[in-house]
Amino acid sequence: MMRSGRWAAAAMLAVLSLSGCGQGGGDGPVVLHRGNGAPPDTLDPQLADSAWESNIIGDMLTGLYAHGPRGEVVAGVVTDHAISDDGLTHSFALSEDAVWSDGTPVTADDFVYAWRRALDPATASPYASMLYPFENARQINEGAMPPEALGARAIDERTLELRTSSYVPYLATLLTHPVTYPVPRHQVEALGEEWTQPGAYLSNGPYALAEWTADDQLRLVKNPLYPEASDVAIDEVVYYPYGDVSEGFRRFRGGDLDVNACSQCYPIQQVDFIEDRMPGTMRNETILATTYLAFNMEVAPFDDLRVRRAVSLAVDREGLAEEILPSGEVAAYALIPPGIDGYVDQPPVMAEAKWPQDRRLAEAKRLLAEAGFDAENPLAFTLTYRLSGDRKQISVALARMWERAGMRVELEGLAPREAYSRYNSGEYQVGDAGWIADYNDPQNYLYLLRSDTGRFNQGAYRNEDYDKLLQAAADERDPEARATLLARAEAIILHDLPFAPVYYSVNRNLVGPHVKGWEDNVLGVHRTRWLDISERMRPEY
Repeated sequence: MMRSGRWAAAAMLAVLSLSGCGQGGGDGPVVLHRGNGAPPDTLDPQLADSAWESNIIGDMLTGLYAHGPRGEVVAGVVTDHAISDDGLTHSFALSEDAVWSDGTPVTADDFVYAWRRALDPATASPYASMLYPFENARQINEGAMPPEALGARAIDERTLELRTSSYVPYLATLLTHPVTYPVPRHQVEALGEEWTQPGAYLSNGPYALAEWTADDQLRLVKNPLYPEASDVAIDEVVYYPYGDVSEGFRRFRGGDLDVNACSQCYPIQQVDFIEDRMPGTMRNETILATTYLAFNMEVAPFDDLRVRRAVSLAVDREGLAEEILPSGEVAAYALIPPGIDGYVDQPPVMAEAKWPQDRRLAEAKRLLAEAGFDAENPLAFTLTYRLSGDRKQISVALARMWERAGMRVELEGLAPREAYSRYNSGEYQVGDAGWIADYNDPQNYLYLLRSDTGRFNQGAYRNEDYDKLLQAAADERDPEARATLLARAEAIILHDLPFAPVYYSVNRNLVGPHVKGWEDNVLGVHRTRWLDISERMRPEY
């Protein structure tokens, strides 16, 4: 439906006041048109749970820290960050220039309020567990303590104190995530859920929300109260959702989009055409992302390690990466992708990483027989996969690989949000899933499988030794010793296989040659604030 009513009129006023140009004056505003995959369900930073929502929210809101043009951590609202000798107390000084788009100052209380809100069980924030390093956060989220017990307080309007329950060497990169962003307390408490509507949404970042037409487009305009507004080259950015990868590709090819940035933004069968007819537009970006099979360990037979291992062994990862996905994807034999910061030089890998595929297949058949499955009683299961990009093609290829090992597989394709809803509620057997790093640290992957993580632990994996290693790593201040503990934890899950890594992903971006400032980076984060357009006319191909 159209986001309308009283907010629509306010939004039109906001467009004129914030853009400063309307339809006249010079050549008009500089507008960037971005393809963005699925439409957002929310623009609330404490409720968002997808990359396509984070892209938009990250253009409008700024946390204590932010992402620079190469995805690096840069200062956001913070001007100084002091840490106590024990590493547990953090004091942040906030910029005097930080204001909401209605002119109200961004205060330390706006951060405290946002964090308490995220952890309050009534909010049901999908990323609440990411705040568990904060003192008392887990107990609050589990309902054992009130939100006011959180180890965070406003010393004064511009001084924020945060206490953590253990040493958190990755805190700065964690604080770039939307769940940690401030929200305007005065607006949220006054309007409730409607605070995220056009004309009501208050930003403290480079852009403000002007229009939001559900399932159609979303338009942001430059926020003149952003402290660095004079350095922001793009006046307006329009985000477009689309139904499938082919539609997004057609829009880019026809000149309707300047950028189409996502995990699979062009059909793989169009690679030769793009290289020949659209030179310089293909930006295959190696990112910190792993695609894996999630096993529901609460249902038979996937509570049996032999079965999980047989399913994993039968996957020809090299064949999949080289023949089905020739865009730079790499066969994966570990959950944590290569190139991540703060990890060991030689990470653990699955035992069969160096085996030839015929040996893996033979071992898969042996394990199935040992678990009671044979030609008379074949292992039969359903693979639930995400209906996006080339995932149907990938899933069909996987099913054929499993059939070679004597398994019978049914395929169930669902929209990504519905698929993940099934995984999170345990209504599946084997799921096609993946994780793109929210921040550049191994803990972002390993915390998924802690017994107390919640929805992201999709197979309900529990291992006391694993949990103890992660806690020991959280308490360890020596970087090398911490990395070693994390590697020992990953070795456990590579043995237990709650998730079976399949391949390391790339972002298949399409970027027009007239778009300047685009920098490939391992997080795949490209804020509009760092981009520019050298020509007003978008090319068609």
